[in-house]
Amino acid sequence: MNRFSLSVSAAIARVTGSALAPYQSAVVRIGFSATWLLFLLREFPHRQELYGPDGPWNWELARQLIDTNGAFTVLMWSDGRAWFEAVYLFALIAAALLLVGWRTRAMSVLFMVGVLSLQNRSVFVGDGGDNVLHLMSIYLVFMRCGRVWSLDARRARRADEARARGERVTDRVGPALWAAAGFVLVAVTVAGRFHSDWTVPALLWAAWAAQALWWVVGRRAKSAEPRVLLDVIADILHNGALVVIMAEACLIYATAGWYKIQGSRWQDGTAAYYPLHLDYFSPWPGLADLLAGSGTMVLLATYGTVIVQVAFPFTLANRRLKNVLLALMMTEHAVIAVLLGLPFFSLAMIATDAVFLPTTFLHRVGGWAARARGRLSPGARRTAPTDTPVEENPGRTHVGFPA
Repeated sequence: MNRFSLSVSAAIARVTGSALAPYQSAVVRIGFSATWLLFLLREFPHRQELYGPDGPWNWELARQLIDTNGAFTVLMWSDGRAWFEAVYLFALIAAALLLVGWRTRAMSVLFMVGVLSLQNRSVFVGDGGDNVLHLMSIYLVFMRCGRVWSLDARRARRADEARARGERVTDRVGPALWAAAGFVLVAVTVAGRFHSDWTVPALLWAAWAAQALWWVVGRRAKSAEPRVLLDVIADILHNGALVVIMAEACLIYATAGWYKIQGSRWQDGTAAYYPLHLDYFSPWPGLADLLAGSGTMVLLATYGTVIVQVAFPFTLANRRLKNVLLALMMTEHAVIAVLLGLPFFSLAMIATDAVFLPTTFLHRVGGWAARARGRLSPGARRTAPTDTPVEENPGRTHVGFPA
């Protein structure tokens, strides 16, 4: 009983005492922001037809649907072309800044606004990858995903070095960003522009108020206890979001695998043959015909897909077996991106799988990137970031939106 109590206490201390998986969180942030950014750039010439006033799903039809389901989108605030262009540009910038990790806490909220606004404007545009991105944009708001591999981490490290030299460190960008966000929220709320369900507006207000509380506690609290309490709450939210992402990935693969088992084409080993002969999913017809012409390859692809998807949730307790299946799934998504012409679906799923990547592997990736940067820029070798996660919100001197 004492051993069990100690184990429970250690688990609670681990969950509440630190933000777990900083490297995996950073990869998830980079993966989803890059997926959305690349998608917006690729569809830039077609943006008006997909989400704008030139699309078959026009503004009035979208308004009628949103009045029914209460979905959040700022594109319903105006049907003007200029407003749509501004929102599309806003989504691009938010994704780019989240990708590089600049003010990740603020950018994660703005990234969510951009994703929800465009996707909820035209609900019939997209695939399973868009659904995953939709949910992950919300989960990222709760994560401390800027502790490594971000401009925020570099800024915090430089601030610590400046303090060590006895210099005073101030942050003017954070308070300015917070004030601008508050002005917009107040103006939109007073004007009654929130026609959606209360969930997203409440989340926006909660995120904005949380930053104010963090600033007040960091600057005005006379003891460390209030700051420790806020850190514990932030760590719990972060770790809870990680668990939700892991559970969702397992649910996606388990349900997909078990549904496939019920299909006759998956049972007889021929299911992989048919999408290779659909014009819509054949960007490389010659390559598709070559693979489809081999019965052995079709059989292995069909049965291998089912086995990997069904087995993966049951392998999480075995690290080595989990890593093997994880590599197979990522390879499968890369093949789908090339053969079936679904790059953004594959990128979204690979970004989701990244939450299971081993930390040692990510350490190596970070080391390779640092060495490559050092070769390209000799001056960068002296200031290459370390692999040690930095504290996102260094207390009394960091204000505004933390990482």
